Amino acid sequence: MLDIKFVRANPEAVKENLRRKFQAEKLPLVEEVIALDAEYRAALGRAEELRAGRNRGSKEIGALMAQKKFEEANAKKAEILAIGTALEQLAEQEKLLAAGVRERMLALPNIIDESVPLGRDDSENVEVQRYGEPVVPDFEVPYHTEIMERFAGLDLDAARKTSGNGFYYLVGDIARLHAGILSYARDFMIDKGFTYCVPPFMIRGNVVTGVMSFAEMENMMYKIEGEDLYLIGTSEHSMIGKFIDTINPKESLPQTLTSYSPCFRKEVGAHGIEERGVYRIHQFEKQEMVVVCEPEQSMDWFHKLYAYTVELFRSLEIPVRTLECCSGDLADLKVKSIDVEAWSPRQQKYFEVGSCSNLGDAQARRLGIRVKGAQGNYFAHTLNNTVVAPPRMLIAFLENNLQADGSVRIPQALRMYVGNKSALQCG
Repeated sequence: MLDIKFVRANPEAVKENLRRKFQAEKLPLVEEVIALDAEYRAALGRAEELRAGRNRGSKEIGALMAQKKFEEANAKKAEILAIGTALEQLAEQEKLLAAGVRERMLALPNIIDESVPLGRDDSENVEVQRYGEPVVPDFEVPYHTEIMERFAGLDLDAARKTSGNGFYYLVGDIARLHAGILSYARDFMIDKGFTYCVPPFMIRGNVVTGVMSFAEMENMMYKIEGEDLYLIGTSEHSMIGKFIDTINPKESLPQTLTSYSPCFRKEVGAHGIEERGVYRIHQFEKQEMVVVCEPEQSMDWFHKLYAYTVELFRSLEIPVRTLECCSGDLADLKVKSIDVEAWSPRQQKYFEVGSCSNLGDAQARRLGIRVKGAQGNYFAHTLNNTVVAPPRMLIAFLENNLQADGSVRIPQALRMYVGNKSALQCG
């Protein structure tokens, strides 16, 4: 959410940001916010005047009573009573006006960084850099489910019976590989100085609206029936929520956290849930990075975070590239975002395995995450980034480490997490 003072002072900048994000339909919101905010402040000023008048009148009543001017005192009491009624009406008006301002402010996107490329959607995202040489082997790489099934490691049919499409059972060596990748990612980030966390897997509605836009919420979140609780779509949600309504000493920042969680997503608006795959699914597990920092540090942290993901994938000998999200592909709270994509030998193209985002002070402003500075309190900046998110990451791992004989090579860095095996053997 933007600072209302910024919107008042810079309406044209807010409108230009909407144009850059191809959200021209929201342009009227800017003038609506400014008009409602002016009404709200006028109501506050009128209420302050009435309270001052009531205070003066109360003192006058005391003086009149002392002088035994009872008729005048009673008239003054009637005035005070009328002021009280007017204040009640103004309080209701203030609530409605404040709600109207907030509703529209929540719909206005964050101001994107000047470096973000212009584009309408993800087809116009821009490649930044490639890491590692993408290889196409001289043998056929099967679809990822076939590779897993060769190891008796995947059961989609049973999951469909218990839960429906978009769910899966991982079994045996594939399940162990899945867990090993998460454990390796956890230790990788701990070695980078991050604090390991396991957060709540359900959060309240005010946290949900604090960490994402309404559109994202509708497309992603599962609500617990009859309760103000939602299943998290990523541990970032509860990790940022951990700091709600806090004032953090300047010296305590940055907070650098790496968190594990299962993730649950409705995937509304997706191109369908694959019946025979684990790329787009309703449930998966993830190791995440979250940073809460000083505003001037956030862009440095942004570049560090996605570099860590690149480093981790390269330590497992998986070629990757970074792709900058264009203006139209950025979620409303984001200032800047870079996706990390892994090479798929089967498809002979890259596919997304993680996303790094700088949200500026948008989440902090919604959730009340402040920094205690020498000159007063101000909002922190928040960032998040995927370390790994299997089973999607398993697709990249299996395809890039598949051998001609059907075995899957285990890179040295991962072996201690899978029983010191150098390869998985099928059959």
